[in-house]
Amino acid sequence: MGDEKKSVLLVDDEEDVVVLLQLVFETNNFRTRTAGNGKVAVAMAYEDPPDAIILDVMMPEMDGWQVLKILKGDERTRHIPVVMLSARAERRDKMIGLQEGAEAYIAKPFSPAEVVREVQNLLSRS
Repeated sequence: MGDEKKSVLLVDDEEDVVVLLQLVFETNNFRTRTAGNGKVAVAMAYEDPPDAIILDVMMPEMDGWQVLKILKGDERTRHIPVVMLSARAERRDKMIGLQEGAEAYIAKPFSPAEVVREVQNLLSRS
């Protein structure tokens, strides 16, 4: 990954999830930024595009599906790998996320190490 830390935008309205992910990613040599809703996440992704995004599905103001559609539909952000993270664990939900452009879909409850590993794998491919 080189000397420069990769950045990840953590988007979830559950503060405990954000704090846990922030700790795990920073322990694994990532820079993190956080957003508690989809509108803020889109603005942050446009302002300073991260290397990867962890995106919750169910959030206030703008859900993860809407955020994903906006980011993957814009040439400024479509290249950013997105990992959906959701309590919606049905096969159908996972397929929607992947069809809409997410590179991965991880169900809650999740293993923090699995989320980091997924992002590391995605970034090593790009």
